[in-house]
Amino acid sequence: MVKNAPSVLIIYTGGTIGMIENPETGALENFNFDHLLEHVPELKRFNYRILSYPFDPPIDSSDMDPASWVKLVKIIYYNYDHFDGFVILHGTDTMSYTASALSFMLENLNKPVILTGSQLPIGTLRTDGKENLITAIEIAAGKNSDGAPMVPEVCIFFQNSLMRGNRTCKINAENFNAFRSFNYPPLAHAGIHIKYEPALIRQPDRSPYRSLKPHYLFDTNVVILTLFPGIQQEIITSVLRVPGLKAVVLKTFGSGNAPRKAWFVNLLKEATDRGIIIVNITQCASGSVEMERYETGLQLLQAGVTSGYDSTLEAAVTKLMFLLGQGLSSDEVRRRMALNIAGEVSVPHY
Repeated sequence: MVKNAPSVLIIYTGGTIGMIENPETGALENFNFDHLLEHVPELKRFNYRILSYPFDPPIDSSDMDPASWVKLVKIIYYNYDHFDGFVILHGTDTMSYTASALSFMLENLNKPVILTGSQLPIGTLRTDGKENLITAIEIAAGKNSDGAPMVPEVCIFFQNSLMRGNRTCKINAENFNAFRSFNYPPLAHAGIHIKYEPALIRQPDRSPYRSLKPHYLFDTNVVILTLFPGIQQEIITSVLRVPGLKAVVLKTFGSGNAPRKAWFVNLLKEATDRGIIIVNITQCASGSVEMERYETGLQLLQAGVTSGYDSTLEAAVTKLMFLLGQGLSSDEVRRRMALNIAGEVSVPHY
């Protein structure tokens, strides 16, 4: 290892990438990350200082929750001055939720935090895990000609694409291209070389007094309500009157449209008048909510519903949990939901 070599901390939370097949039983088991170089000997060619921090015990990504996000943030914060970048190995099912949450929790981040995983265990012959891991480490350690990190934000790297974490969603349960960023272009492509797109990468304020500020508080009194033709009044009534409910992510049609039934609009207005925050996002994979465009969307605006613009479901949910956790008023949460605070939405400028 060369002197002053780049340093990367790998945090293994769980997931397919960290598994190998037991030769005796054939069962998949988590391998010991202390022996990472045995399983991925290619890492020796980096001449990096690579250390690992495994969750004990590892957790399936379906069990990921705000407590696990807090644990990740604490690990990053406590090790922040000792590493150039961080790679988080994570199960694919909730990776976009974790990436979105971390983007809000790590305020003033100026180092790479790269999440990756795999569709096949790292010990199998055709695994995508090795390539994802190796490239994620290279990106986490990457610096530009000025010595600054190439990608100082929370990202997901998967199948040759580096994407802003809070812009991603999982789109495929079987193929290697499991993630997509529909409303924001990839920050880099990995081919023979890693081609970065500097104009797309979010740059931090590097003022000396703008150090990393971790956040640990979440309020999970949030629900997702997906509209569909024929949805019953009783269902919407019961959702909007759940005890303790503070916010709703409302998944509407097209560019933010909803039924023009009087009872529906009245229920929404009644909820917003009680202080419940309702954020409108589209059910479409790509595109943005434009509530001023059609009468069916304008009625939502008049009922006090807030636009989620082109936010992903994962970003909208975690952003609401994060803002509610700060103890802000309903009006202030609504105001901040309409702001781009971590690169998560494209807010139009009229």
